Amino acid sequence: MGISDLQKIFKDKSLLDLALTHKSWVNEHPNGRGSNERLEFLGDAILEFLVSKNLYQGFPEQEEGFLTALRASLVNTQNLFLIAQKLDVGKSLFLSKGEEDGGGRENPSLLADTLEAIIGALFIDSGLEAVSDFLEKNLFVQITQKASQSLKDAKSSLQEIVQSKGATSPRYVVVEESGPDHDKKFVMEVVVDGKKVGSGEGKSKAEAEQEAAKVALDSLWERTK
Repeated sequence: MGISDLQKIFKDKSLLDLALTHKSWVNEHPNGRGSNERLEFLGDAILEFLVSKNLYQGFPEQEEGFLTALRASLVNTQNLFLIAQKLDVGKSLFLSKGEEDGGGRENPSLLADTLEAIIGALFIDSGLEAVSDFLEKNLFVQITQKASQSLKDAKSSLQEIVQSKGATSPRYVVVEESGPDHDKKFVMEVVVDGKKVGSGEGKSKAEAEQEAAKVALDSLWERTK
């Protein structure tokens, strides 16, 4: 499935265009449509609800902690970014020239937010069942694999690995903080023994730290291959 397939699903194509409209584009086109931020807000809530419902029904014997960790592994920025990439969302974004020149079409946080906006738009356009079908094809297919993996969060896993090697505990450093209070973006680096081992971004320091830890874990995995 790609953007062309999504265009076939939407009855109101303008809703999809709105979902693909970044606030930077709006700043350059003040007399055009609004940004996708309200749709992102809605889509985030719908996504969490439908994933929670699926996991609650699919794992009747599991406790809340397992379900929470599994949900987090499905709806985190990196995973939503990867789904958005598969759908070629970046190619269809409405961005300002500056945002595009700065790599906006491949920005993990921006693409993840846009995917949530698409979910919100699809809900308004066609209802909850259409969103469920979309998630079934693009997200729920990952559940079995992710449930079989370690659901320990990235920071905890990195801490264990680093300590097992006799190194000092990872240290997380803010390297960038931008955006208004209601739409913050943080970029964090994780440092071990004075060396940067990963960086990540998110809407909060905690989210950015987790993303940085995931990058560090991926780097460690690559070195062991």
